[in-house]
Formats: sequence, structure tokens, C-alpha cells
Amino acid sequence: MSKKPILPPPDEPGRPGFEAIPLKTALEERYLAYALSTIMHRALPDVRDGLKPVHRRILYTMQTLNLEPPSSFMKCARIVGEAMGKYHPHGNVALYEAMVRLAQDFSQRYPLVEGQGNFGNIDGDNAAADRYTEARLTDTSASILDGLNEDAVDFRPNYDEKEREPVVLPAAFPNILANGSAGIAVGMATNIPPHNADELCAAALHLIKHPNATIEKLVEFVPGPDFPTGGVIVESRESIIESYRTGRGGFRQRARWTKEDTGRGTWQIIVTEIPYQVQKSKLIEKLAELLSDKKLPLLGDVRDESAEDIRLILEPKSRTVDPLVLMESLFKLTELEVRFGLNMNVLSAGQVPGVLSLKEVLQQWLEHRVEVLIRRSKHRLAKIEHRLEVLDGYLIAYLNLDEVIRIVRYEDDPKAQLIAKFKLSEVQAEAILNLRLRSLSKLEEVEIRGEHDKLSKERAGLLDLIASDDLQWARITEEIKATRERYSKKTKLGARRSTFEDAPTIDVDLSQALIEKEPITVVLSDKGWIRALKGHQDDLAKVEFKQGDSLKRAVKCSTTDKLIILGTNGRFYTLEANLLPGGRGHGEPVRLMVDIEESSDFLEMFVFQPGRKLLVASTAAYGFVVPEDEVIASTRKGKQILNVSEGEEARLVVPVEGDSVATIGDNRKLLVFPLSEVNEMARGKGVILQRIKDGTLMDARVFSSAAGLTWLDSAGRTFTLTGNDLAEWQGARAQAGKLAPKGFPRSNTFGPAF
Repeated sequence: MSKKPILPPPDEPGRPGFEAIPLKTALEERYLAYALSTIMHRALPDVRDGLKPVHRRILYTMQTLNLEPPSSFMKCARIVGEAMGKYHPHGNVALYEAMVRLAQDFSQRYPLVEGQGNFGNIDGDNAAADRYTEARLTDTSASILDGLNEDAVDFRPNYDEKEREPVVLPAAFPNILANGSAGIAVGMATNIPPHNADELCAAALHLIKHPNATIEKLVEFVPGPDFPTGGVIVESRESIIESYRTGRGGFRQRARWTKEDTGRGTWQIIVTEIPYQVQKSKLIEKLAELLSDKKLPLLGDVRDESAEDIRLILEPKSRTVDPLVLMESLFKLTELEVRFGLNMNVLSAGQVPGVLSLKEVLQQWLEHRVEVLIRRSKHRLAKIEHRLEVLDGYLIAYLNLDEVIRIVRYEDDPKAQLIAKFKLSEVQAEAILNLRLRSLSKLEEVEIRGEHDKLSKERAGLLDLIASDDLQWARITEEIKATRERYSKKTKLGARRSTFEDAPTIDVDLSQALIEKEPITVVLSDKGWIRALKGHQDDLAKVEFKQGDSLKRAVKCSTTDKLIILGTNGRFYTLEANLLPGGRGHGEPVRLMVDIEESSDFLEMFVFQPGRKLLVASTAAYGFVVPEDEVIASTRKGKQILNVSEGEEARLVVPVEGDSVATIGDNRKLLVFPLSEVNEMARGKGVILQRIKDGTLMDARVFSSAAGLTWLDSAGRTFTLTGNDLAEWQGARAQAGKLAPKGFPRSNTFGPAF
């Protein structure tokens, strides 16, 4: 290996030296320069025109090539080459892809380029090569470029300083929000969804009239994004307001679908709109993959019948599947629902990156429009001043026509003589010398005076406009109203495509969704055998049991329900109704389905009802209120809810439906007290409900004091005590109570609780 250094020392004679700097300093400086270049010249859009440099240069190039809407189309290769050679020295492929996206109506809410040829599709297919496609500007681009030749914005030298390009475009159209933007810079990113131009203009007009308008008020005008591909937005209004207030957030967007009957009880789902930026081909591919992997148990088949419009067919596994449940499962597992993030990180004044709120974005666009208006007015004013100066010279010439002709004909330096004789400016003298003879008629003089008066009036109006904020905002208001009319929701282009809905509040359980819902009657015997009879049976006298066994509980439910069983050990067990043995035979022991101690038995069985509350109590008269959602067990071992001491057992579980509690012990003493005195817990021993000396709690009920306390006697007759009839037994929790009323059942129970 050579020992000669790669870089010569700084003091080597005849060789250029170098300056030694710390590596850390060099890296920091260079990385910062790279980061700033990426942020300002590539990734983040300018809040004023909503464009990145590449898009701005494409539009400007197309304007210089006279490709405004009335003109004919031009090959995209020519446009890309012109933009790349003069303004954007980067790869032609990237430049063409940026141009293609501006022409895609499924990417841009309001396309800025009108394409002719294959510009790709929503399936994700690429556009044809630039030598095959043609393009020109749209009316929307013309609005964004309007005034560019009237000194409306600053220009700067291009990359080689041989041309000049605009720093920003005039933007008479609210492009930053109407078309949105996305980009990733160094350490920051931007993601702005498209919006409806009519709504944006309405919000801007309100902001002009009410500069202190709140975000809540602006959201009344701009309720949310308006995606090119339509779809349904299911984000809450509170979330949308917060997103627009902070400039960060997101929007849940779903595909639009309808149910289509296909006869004989069969049906299918038709998807007509898919979420923004989701490629249809990849969506179908993902659906087919999940279907093949059996991760979509409710879906039978998927096929694409799309032509110009989207038409995806989703067939259910069976006709008994609920369409809403099917779609909720697909929204959960596929890109039929996506979340579009909001990050309004933009360049303010083309220099300062920052996350802005909806109000700040609209304000900065309006301020830019005022600046453009003033600059265009001053430009026009300068043109008028120049023309008036020329017209004043013409009028002097007409008043002294003979002398002017003599000077021009006989003097050696007529220009100097005219200036000296009539005190003209050089501009006026030059204009007089360039007059044609045919312009010396009397009629021409009348026209000049008319033009002079007209321009003088326009000049006065421009001076007033430049000097008055009120007149400026009035003019901006007129311009925005004109834009709003062009993009009205009544027009095909301006009509809102995305709608708003509330997402259904259902929790999709795929394992349950496949179960065909049928009525059944679940029978539990005293010895713990369980079975499910078809239909809702009212007469259970003919139901046979094993010798020495009898009916304990019978519950009417459906195959999609969950059954809850309480054991004497205080544990709750959960059974799926569809998994229970059929009604033929005597069923199966529950002990084979759950893990319960030999010393414990099954106490009560009922159908699970989400949101309901239960009162549980032990034989020692301790109890509490527990939400029914808390008793669901996910394992065979069940879920311990009521803690019982040795020698005690769980006695009862009853639904909480009322404001009072009635308890009775084996000593036949009845106590009635307010439900508010009983604690609500998820697990524990609870509080003493009734003091029963040397005895146990037999039963309890939660009832409404207005409806009264009801029980069944041994003959099945119903008795009710209401109002003053219960006064004798009313007291506070933990009291002993008084003897039950005459006629109360000898079993010391109120009857079935469920």
C-alpha cells in the first residue's frame, strides 16, 4: 500500500492546501443544508398556492408553451423536456410521474392537467410513456396562474441563472386544501386531504367578514375532506374539530356499499366507491388472500365487475349472514376502511415550515390574495400611467398639429425640438414621432380623448383600491364568490363526493357471526345435566330426565346467545348456546364443560344481557351489585366474583331493576331498604344485607318502590305489596327485619328471578 497521503498537507509548496475542520461540524453543516433543501424545495408545499416546486414548474412550463385550456394538446415528452431543461434539473421519470398525478381525477380532487391518452387508473396501472400521451392545462390551473404576467408574484433565477421562474403562483383557487398534498422531508412530513372548493370558498368568505371566527364555526362550512374517490367518512364531529384546530389528526374513510337482492332469499354486496389512495387491484388481491387463508369466515366470494365505474361484488358465506356484520368485519380486516392522517405542515411565506390550523391556512391564503391584488393593481396602474402620458402627448400634438408637422419636416433633431417647444417627455416625443399619418384625423382625436377619460377613471379607482383595505377585501370577496360559483356543488365537478355517517356501534365477533340464529330452550337439571331443545318450549312437563333427576332451570334464548351459570362457590361460568348438546337424550353434564369443584353445585342459569347489573349474595347475607359485563368468563375455570368464607355458599343472583331491595332469611324475617345502600363492585365479599341470627339468607329481590314487591305462592298466584303496605318492613341495610306478611310462601323465596 502506498504511503503517499491522499490529501497534501497545507504547507506543501506548489500544491493547493486544505482547511482541517472537525468531522462533527462538517456533518452538521452539510446535513442541515440537505435538510433545508429537502424541506423548502422538494417535500413541503407552499401554503399560498399549495404546490411544491416540481408542480409549480410543470404548470409554469405549460403556460409558457401556451397550453392553456382553449389551446390544443402537446406531447408530454416535450413538456417534461422543457421543464427539466429550464427549471427542474432532475430525472425525467420523476417529473413525468408528478405531471401524471396532476392529471388523474382519482388522485386530484380538481385536476390541474388535462390528459389525453393513458394516464393510469385506480387499479394502480401505470400511465403510458410520455412520448404517447398529451396534455394541456385545466381551467383550475388557469385560475392558479392568472395574473402571473402582471407582476403578481416574485420571480427568481433558475438553477443555471439563464431563465427566471416564479417563486409562488398567484393562486386564485384555494389549491392547498382543495387538492391537498403529501410529502416526506427530513424530520418532518405533510399530509393534507382534498376538500370541497365550494365549502372552502364559503369558509373564506365568512373569515373575511368575521376575522375572529372559531374553528367550530369554520367546520360548519368545511365539515371535512371531500375525497376524489368519494367514500363515507365516519369520524366524529368532535374529532374533526380537534384535527382542524391543531392541524394534526385523522379521518376514518370507508367504502360505499349497498345490498343487492339476487332472488330466492340470496343477496350480495355491491361496493361502488373505495377509500382514497387505495388501489382497487391490490384491494381485491388482499381480499382474495384473506379469503384463501380463511380469515374472512363471513365472505364467500369476491369478484370485480368494474368498467368505467367501480363495481366490486362481495358474496356472503350464507344467506343468514347479517350484511352489516359482514361489512363491519371487512372494514376491520381490509382496506375497505382506512384512516387518512391529517398533518397540515406547510411552508408559510415559502420559508418557514410549520403545522397550521384550518383557520391559519385560510388566513394565509387570503393574505396572499390581497398581496397579489395590490401587486396586480400597481402593475396595471403603471401601464395606465404610461399610456396616459402617451395620450397627453398625442393631445398636445393634435392641438399644435401644424407646428408639429413643421418641426418633424424641417428640423434636424425633431425629437429635441418637440421636447423643448412643448415641454414633452421623451416617451411622449417618441410616441408623436411614431404616429402614422392616417392617425391624424379628427376621429382619432375623439377616440384618444375617450380612451384618456376611461383610463383616468380606472386610474382613480386603482388608487382608491390600493389605499383602502375595505375596497381590497371587497374585491377579494367578489373574486372568491366567482370561484365559488364556478365550483358550485350544483356542478358536476363541484358536487360533494364524500359523505358523512356515524359508524354502527356493533362489536363484530366473527366466531358468533357465522352461527345461524335459531330459537332454543336450554334445560338444566338438578343433577347438572344440560341440553338445548329446538324452539321456545312452554310446556316442559313432557321433558324426560334420568331416574331421580328433575328440572332445575329452563331458559328461552337463541343459538347466538351466551349463558351464564353461577356456582355455589361464587364463580360465574360462561357457555355458548350453539355449543350445547341437542334435545335428543338427556344432554351432557355441565361439569364436562366447565371446571368446578366436586363440593360445589350449580345455583342459577340465565341469558347474558350486556349492560345489565346483577345483585349477588351469599348464605351469610353478604352481597353487592356487579355489572353483568364483569361476570363473563373466558376460560373453563370460570370467574370468581363473590368471595365466600368456609362454611358459606353463594345463595343467589338477581337482576337489578328498580330502586329498592327486599331480603328474607330462613327465619322468615323480611327487610326492605334502598338499593343505594348496596355497593357496586367487580369482585369481593360485599356488605351485610340483612342480619340473620343463627340462620342464612334465603332470597332477595330488587324492585321499584312505585311498582311494589311481588312474589309467587306455591299455587303460582301473584301477590304484590305497594306503597304504605311495605312501610312495616322498610328500614336500613343490615337490620334484622320483621316477620314476612301472612300468606308469604313457606319456602321463604319470592319465585323465579329471571
